[in-house]
Amino acid sequence: MNRKRYAWGWTLGVVVFWVGTACAATESLRVPAFTAYLEPNVEGARVAERFGVRGWNDPNLKVLWFGQIATPGQLDCSVTLRLPTEATSKLRLTVAGQSKEASVAGGGANFVTADFGAFEIREAGYQRFTLESLNPPGQACGDINALVLNGPATKDAHFNLKPRRNAASVHLMYPVDPNAEVAAFYCEMTGVEEPLWTYYMACGWHRGYFGMQVNSPTERRIIFSVWDSGGEAVDRKKVADEDRVKLIAKGEGVYSGDFGNEGTGGHSHLVYAWKTGEVQRFLVTGQPVDATHTVYSGYYFHPDKKEWFLISSWRAPKEGGYMRGLYSFSENFGGANGHLLRKAFYGNQWIRTSQGQWIELTTAAFSHDGTGKADRLDRFMGVENGQFFLAHGGFGPGFTPYRQRFDRPATGKAPSDVAAILPKQ
Repeated sequence: MNRKRYAWGWTLGVVVFWVGTACAATESLRVPAFTAYLEPNVEGARVAERFGVRGWNDPNLKVLWFGQIATPGQLDCSVTLRLPTEATSKLRLTVAGQSKEASVAGGGANFVTADFGAFEIREAGYQRFTLESLNPPGQACGDINALVLNGPATKDAHFNLKPRRNAASVHLMYPVDPNAEVAAFYCEMTGVEEPLWTYYMACGWHRGYFGMQVNSPTERRIIFSVWDSGGEAVDRKKVADEDRVKLIAKGEGVYSGDFGNEGTGGHSHLVYAWKTGEVQRFLVTGQPVDATHTVYSGYYFHPDKKEWFLISSWRAPKEGGYMRGLYSFSENFGGANGHLLRKAFYGNQWIRTSQGQWIELTTAAFSHDGTGKADRLDRFMGVENGQFFLAHGGFGPGFTPYRQRFDRPATGKAPSDVAAILPKQ
């Protein structure tokens, strides 16, 4: 997981402003192979940052690019690659339902070009460029350097041209009265797509985050983490003891430890096979214990046990107040499958004040990371079936302007089964 420490505001983390990737009609558009995806993502072949696709000798593997074509018309396509001298490779490219083949002879250290000719793009929208091998198994297909596009259909075309292949991270920001003393934050969340390396986060605040993650084909986790004080970004060993969050308690079977490289702090997780399409319930509490310390606790409603389950509690220094900067998000933390759609519903959000008042959160604003600024525009939010949703990846239609607000219908149903785990007034 590649989480960044967020602070409340309309921006999260560092927003990087990239040069745009739209192409004028007379320009050649070169899409580097280090932006491509492999299907299936098998051992041997790899996408190497800066250098492109390497080790491809399996005819069952496909190399994929995705881009948004704004101007229908002719699109001339070729691929540059390296092949050993005297070697040959036969490839097929499929675009907009049209397939064309090209054979190329090796040029040693020099790039050679597989020219597939012209394709007709009949309508604007995202297109998938699929490169396949027609070689026998084990024969090198070539080290792929770039997809090169020319012709009228390149006008205003948009591709991600950066090595980071992750889908943009997307966020829901919940406006809360700055005078409210938020002692508890409740959110229900449902993951409806389940690609590997997805973190659906339900309850985030200025000191931590709480949600569920797809780690591997066989492992899923419920994660609760709290940041240290101080400004160390990478190595927790450099954090002074007085700046460290301290573990107070954790549930049975919960792992706890350190984390770094995204700020530092205390991490905990429960290995649990939460189910896609099933509502998951999360509650974070914040209890000031003195003028400079607050205990943050993460509770998960365990679907098997049918009861609230403590993931962990942490004593955070240099606090002494309540939660602020409330948000939810969805993150693709592994770039090898950033072309797959991720989507989750976020509903029935509530806060409970230090005076014991429940307040429903029915407004949220959309935000995204730097990748969503100009490189990956397939990211959006909305309201569906009375809940907010976040979607990103998939290279499909859907785009939400930064900071756009949405309102969901109120449920009027504050959680009624949490009295035993709420902070004492």
